[in-house]
Amino acid sequence: MEDGVATRGRRGGGGAARRAERTSGKITQAGFITRNIPDYEPLTEEALEIIEANAEVILEEVGVCFPENEAALALWREAGADVDGDRVRLPRGLARNLCKTAPSQFTQIARNPERNVEIGGRNLVLAPVYGPPFVRDAGGRRYATMADFEKFVRLGHMSKWLHHSGGTVCEPTDVAVNKRHYDMLMAHMTLTDKPFMGSVTEPSRARDSIEMCDILFGGLNDRTAMVSLININSPLTFDSIMMGALEEYSRANQACIISPFIVGGAMAPVSVIGTLTQVLAEVMVGVAYSQLIRKGAPVIFGAFVTSIDMNSGAPTFGTPEAAQITYGAGQLARRMGLPYRSAGSFNGSKLPDAQAAYETANSLNAGLLAGVNFMLHACGWLEGGLVADFEKFVMDADQLGTLHKMAEGIAIDENAQAMGAIHEVGPGGHYLGCAHTQANFKQAFWKTDLFDYKPFETWADEGERDTRALASVRIEKMLANYEQPYLDPAVREALMDYVARKKASMPDAFM
Repeated sequence: MEDGVATRGRRGGGGAARRAERTSGKITQAGFITRNIPDYEPLTEEALEIIEANAEVILEEVGVCFPENEAALALWREAGADVDGDRVRLPRGLARNLCKTAPSQFTQIARNPERNVEIGGRNLVLAPVYGPPFVRDAGGRRYATMADFEKFVRLGHMSKWLHHSGGTVCEPTDVAVNKRHYDMLMAHMTLTDKPFMGSVTEPSRARDSIEMCDILFGGLNDRTAMVSLININSPLTFDSIMMGALEEYSRANQACIISPFIVGGAMAPVSVIGTLTQVLAEVMVGVAYSQLIRKGAPVIFGAFVTSIDMNSGAPTFGTPEAAQITYGAGQLARRMGLPYRSAGSFNGSKLPDAQAAYETANSLNAGLLAGVNFMLHACGWLEGGLVADFEKFVMDADQLGTLHKMAEGIAIDENAQAMGAIHEVGPGGHYLGCAHTQANFKQAFWKTDLFDYKPFETWADEGERDTRALASVRIEKMLANYEQPYLDPAVREALMDYVARKKASMPDAFM
C-alpha cells in the first residue's frame, strides 16, 4: 500500500522492469480520499444563522407534505408535529433535535474488505453516474440495455480512482421495470468487489436489495452494506415511494442520502440563500424521519443543485451559483455533524466536448473544495443526466486522479523542501539528473492515463486522435484486461436462486 493506492503485480529492478511495469495489465486501486486541505467556506456566521433560522420558520409555518403515507403522519404526530391532512408542521427545533442521533461518519462494507469506505469526516468517496435512460458511445445515442449496464460496472471496477460501483449507472430498458433491479444488483455483486447502492424505485425493491445483501455478506448483522439515494420531491414534498424505500433501509441500518432535487428557479428560489434555506429544511425533515424509523440509522446530507436557463427552461450545470450552493450546503452539513453528498461530473452538453469538460471540471473542483464526502455522478454524466457516456466515463474517471492529488495538500517535509537538490544543481544547471529528481520522479507529478502529450509529428502519424478517440482505445484496453473478482460459488448460486425465484413469482411489467 503506497499513498492509499493498493498496487498489484509490482515488478522490480532496472529500466527494463520499469518499462514492463508501465506497459503491464496490472490493476491499481486507490483508497478513498482523505482531504489534507481546508474546506472553502464562503458563508459567514451571520449568513449561516439566518439560513438556519429561516429553515425553522419554513418547517413551523409552511410545513412539508407526506402524501399517501398514513404511517409517516402517525409517527410525526407522535413526535409532536402538527399534522393537518398530509401537511406536517414541525415546532421549532423538533427536526434538528431528532437529527442528533444520526452518525457523523460510518463504514460501508464491500465484499472485498480492502474496498470498504469510510463516509464522513475528512473523507471523499467517488461513485459513478446514476440514472440515465440513454447511453452514448462512438456509435451514437440509444436506450440503455443490461449489457451496457454490465459494461459500465466492469469499467468502474477497472477504474483506479473510483471507490464505489454506484447504483443505476444506466437504466437497462430491455429488462422489465419490476425485475431489472435484480439484474443490476447481481452485476454489482458479481462483476466488482467495490461497494454499491440499493434500489429505491419501490419499497419492495429496497427489501429485495437488503435480502440479496444478506445472502452476499452471510448476514448483515447491522453492518451497512448499501448507500441508497432518496430524492425529495422539491419543494417540500416527501413522496410515499421514496419514503417507503427510506423506511426499509433505515430499519435495516442501511444508509440513505437525503437529497433535495433542486433546479433553481423551478424547484427552489432563484437566490442562493433562499435555495440553501429550502435545502436545509428538506434535509432536516428527511434525516429526522429516518431517525424516527430507527435512531442511529446512517444518513447523508444531500444536495443535488443546478440552475435553470430562464430562456429555455433547461437545467444548466457548472455555474457559479451552483458552486456557491454546493459550498454553502457543505457548511450547513458540517454544522449538523452529517456526511455530505453533492457535486459530480455535471454538464448539459450533448457530447463529451469543451462544454462538457468545462462544466464537469467546475463541478468536480467545487465538490472537492466544498468538503463533499460522497460524490455520486463523479464520472460518465452527459446531457443533463439523460445520458451515460462510455468515453466520458473513462475521461472523467481519469481526471478523478487530480482530486486525489489536490486533496493530499502540499508537503513541507525535508524531502519536499529540496534544499539538497538546489545546492547540488546551483546556478545555471538543470534538475533532470540530480539525486533528488532521480529519487522522486515516479511520484513527483500526477500522471494521466489518457491524455496525449506527444510531439505534433507523433500525434499526426498516429491518426490525429482527439480525447474521445483515445478514450475509446482505453475502454477496449480496460475491458480486455478485466478479470472478474472471485466470489464463493455457493454464494453466487444462492443469489442466482433468489433472483430466479423472485422473477418467477411475478409477470413482467414495463411501467
